Amino acid sequence: MKLKQFFPILDWLPNYKKAYFSGDISAGLTVGVMLIPQGMAYAMIAGLPPVYGLYAAMIPQVVYAIFGTSRQLAVGPVALDSLIVAAGISGIAVLGSENYILLAVLLSFIMGVVQVAFGIFRLGFLVNFLSKPVVSGFTSAAALIIGLNQLKHIIGVDLDRSTNIFSIIHQAFLSYEVINLVTLSIGFGGVLLVRNLKKINNSIPGALVAVVAGILVVKFGNLEIHDVIIVKEIPTGLPSFSIPDLETENLDALLPIGLTLALIAFMESISIAKAIQSNHKGEYKLDNNQEMIGLGMGNLVGSFFGCYPTTGGFSRSAVSDQAGAKTNLAAIIAAGLIALTLLFLTPLFYYLPKAILGSIIMVAVFGLIDFKYPVFLWKTKKQDFWMLIVSLIVTLMFGVKEGILAGVFISLIMLIYRTTQPHIAVLARLKGTNNFKNVGRFEEIELRDDVLVMRHDAQLYFANVTHFIDAVKKEVELKGMPLKLFVLHCGSISSIDATALQALKELIAELQLKGIQVAFSGLIGPVRDFLFKTKFIDELGVKHFYNDIQTAIDCFDNCLNEKQKQVFKHALQTNVFKEKDI
Repeated sequence: MKLKQFFPILDWLPNYKKAYFSGDISAGLTVGVMLIPQGMAYAMIAGLPPVYGLYAAMIPQVVYAIFGTSRQLAVGPVALDSLIVAAGISGIAVLGSENYILLAVLLSFIMGVVQVAFGIFRLGFLVNFLSKPVVSGFTSAAALIIGLNQLKHIIGVDLDRSTNIFSIIHQAFLSYEVINLVTLSIGFGGVLLVRNLKKINNSIPGALVAVVAGILVVKFGNLEIHDVIIVKEIPTGLPSFSIPDLETENLDALLPIGLTLALIAFMESISIAKAIQSNHKGEYKLDNNQEMIGLGMGNLVGSFFGCYPTTGGFSRSAVSDQAGAKTNLAAIIAAGLIALTLLFLTPLFYYLPKAILGSIIMVAVFGLIDFKYPVFLWKTKKQDFWMLIVSLIVTLMFGVKEGILAGVFISLIMLIYRTTQPHIAVLARLKGTNNFKNVGRFEEIELRDDVLVMRHDAQLYFANVTHFIDAVKKEVELKGMPLKLFVLHCGSISSIDATALQALKELIAELQLKGIQVAFSGLIGPVRDFLFKTKFIDELGVKHFYNDIQTAIDCFDNCLNEKQKQVFKHALQTNVFKEKDI
């Protein structure tokens, strides 16, 4: 691996242009300002003291700037991953306790190791096992869980933390008599500020304005006497270096959570990075596996400085792009602003009401709920719609971890189902042409009683070959005695395995006993090579293989002469042998 591939900073930094600086500094300051309230708010979701959100907003950004390939991705704590952290660790340790914090940091270490290993061994494709409908359902459910868990901060009532929204709503309903109206007013005001300032102008840092307003209102309104819960003292100073506790007895319990987080976080981040990179075509190249390494190194190094799991954030990355970021210097500038905050500005957040942080979280996560996508799926692909609904319901009723596991399980089941039940079409010639189309879709076709043409639209392997053989036998039976030629069009068959090959041999033998000739058309190169290696073509005879369907039928209708043998040379070209006698 070239040094620039593993350290992308060596690519963009030596080629840095003066013209980039204004955009980078603007984007860096803007994202840094966003990250201060977001980091503290998302740490609350994770069940951690607010300062750990600032640590996570600083260190991983700098490390990603060295190893990552996206120039606009803003790495740091995000709502969904924070919830998964809380859901995973809350069953092992008490929220906010010293042991809980140590486990959250260790989880970042595990996640980093997994991501770096996956990147090195090019295993990023594993995220494909989480389909978009499943992720959409899970994300919408998680957003509801995150948002409703902020009710205790918004209404000023101590509700038990839960990943079951029905439990949260039930607790809140039973607590209506003790709602703190002052806290509720602050929380509601925070929601209005964040939402409306964003509508007025995207460049206004609504979350920061809400934070400043909340601090001023509480401090000068002396609202502590009304039991408004505030953040109070945030430790001043940069995070210290410490080695994660790898000897904990809970290491085994954290491993599956770390693996899940590694894949979920990468999927979030790479989708954001690709969307933004599409606006910068030709400026830089996005490398999926290096992205996995970049995110992993951010988590791995961050774990030595008190960081909990992080990834690329959608809103921050979009703002970074809009603000003019050209290189990862913007991320370094944002991290520098967080460092200055930790060194000098944390006392200013003493009077920050937790209701404001709750309002920031609510606005952010409810924006993740996608109402249009389920409607689109209902109209276009009902199987995918029901996958989304199942993922949504499981997550809402049983929790985040269960929702993720159910999502992976549903995705795999549907993958298996679809590959075992592929589309198979009966074809016939369109009148006046040599084009063969699905008889179920076209009316102007020429059907022949003595010819059956079929197309299998998938690889032919052990899991779907029975489905294919049954479909062929059914159509052969429907044709009856007049049938004399069966043509299998193989243009959509990408591969054939040994099980399917044996089944094909048995099918051919059965058809030939009935006096039905068999022909293959449109075999692609890799399949031809395989059939040569297995001597299938030699055993069946080259005169059963054609470039196209019409040629196969013409050769059936007319006896072959020597000149027509060139047809077979084209149809049976292979890389297995240098020359093949026909």
